[in-house]
Amino acid sequence: MAKNRTLLIVDDEENMRHMLQAMVSRHGYTVETAVDGQDALNRIAGKQFDFILCDIRMPHMDGIEFLQKAGLAIQRSTVIMMSAYGTIDMALEAIKAGAYDFISKPFKSDEVLLTLKKAEERESLRQENRLLKEQLEEINAGDGFDRMVASSKSMHSLFTLARKVAPYNTTVLIVGESGTGKELVARGIYASSPRNGQPFIAVNCGSIPENLLESEFFGYVKGAFTGAEKTRKGLLVEADKGTLFLDEIGELPLEMQVKLLRVLQEGEIKPVGSNKTEQIDVRILAATARNLEDEVHQGTFREDLFYRLNILTLHIPPLRERPEDIPLLCHHFLKKLNRALGTTIRSITAEAMARFLTHTWPGNVRELENIIQRGIVLADDQTIGLDQLPPHLVQTTPPPCFEQFMTGFSLKKAQKAMEEQIITKALKETGGNRLQASKLLELSYPSLLSKIKGYQIVIE
Repeated sequence: MAKNRTLLIVDDEENMRHMLQAMVSRHGYTVETAVDGQDALNRIAGKQFDFILCDIRMPHMDGIEFLQKAGLAIQRSTVIMMSAYGTIDMALEAIKAGAYDFISKPFKSDEVLLTLKKAEERESLRQENRLLKEQLEEINAGDGFDRMVASSKSMHSLFTLARKVAPYNTTVLIVGESGTGKELVARGIYASSPRNGQPFIAVNCGSIPENLLESEFFGYVKGAFTGAEKTRKGLLVEADKGTLFLDEIGELPLEMQVKLLRVLQEGEIKPVGSNKTEQIDVRILAATARNLEDEVHQGTFREDLFYRLNILTLHIPPLRERPEDIPLLCHHFLKKLNRALGTTIRSITAEAMARFLTHTWPGNVRELENIIQRGIVLADDQTIGLDQLPPHLVQTTPPPCFEQFMTGFSLKKAQKAMEEQIITKALKETGGNRLQASKLLELSYPSLLSKIKGYQIVIE
């Protein structure tokens, strides 16, 4: 028999409750008891039981009335009814009310255990069917934008535009803060394109050491450099006829930007150590959390490459600008993570959801998913509440009074003091990410760096 299964025994006879509890506890069940239907209703209000053994004839509220009033609250429980006055009509009535099986009293212990074993096998099949149904729903939903979770107008406008551009070979630049789902949008474009049967290769441009970038992208021939013992294809050749997604393209050094520009213009590559060029057919989708226009003005990103990439730009709004998506995303992550972790967390309390709706989400959707996962791991029952949230979501500090910034009547000094406090707050909110902080402050990145240095701000 399976271990750690929960079972509720509902019977008005104390001796029967004790006998059943002693018997099934020896076979790995965690047991609670109730004296009648009303007591059982109170217990299922705060806990989900895997199995319920319930007598039919009881004072105050009998077993049939309990089944009828419990309704959806015991939808995931397997109910076995018991009675010393068993008839076929009574058994049929119990099954119509939602019971799985019926046992007539008096019964042998083996009869109860055998019925529970059959019920466990049935529950195992039900769970397997639910999982298969969810998997089938995911398959039927496809791999495109229908799988992306959003209800906000801004996101649906983004999906509409992305669907329009998907069938063409146009280069697309996807911009948005870290954690907003840029790769997910890129995969949606790929899945909705004629290239969806060909390779989709995603690469983070900032994760490859600069001295390896050329060989990783273009490949190399045998003997091109020390250690090149055989010819190797690069990412561009591997993505031939398919799609190459370049995440954080703003991280590419200028020398590599020149080489990528040639790929976009000419559709050809030259492996390291080779004298011959090769024609390739690759669609490029690029993404960045940086402001590439600012990077162009600062000389860290090539203007010609920017305009070549910027044929069509998709901007993913940060999560704080679309709070209406948060409840839907929470439900999605609960289902996804329950399946991955083997848990059964069912809901998030109103208090916890209120914190979610007012949080600024510097880490966006990725941060929300991580917090839901933390909540599932820490939850003691089937609900995520304030106790399962990280401290920075639960603790609220009152805003500083204006007088705190005042050291006399100098407007210049007050302005500098307030500026320092607001910059410090933005850096703390973004976990020290200066690029994100500059966007929150609506300040250019170089200006923010200059002010951090001037005020000697240090975030630990």
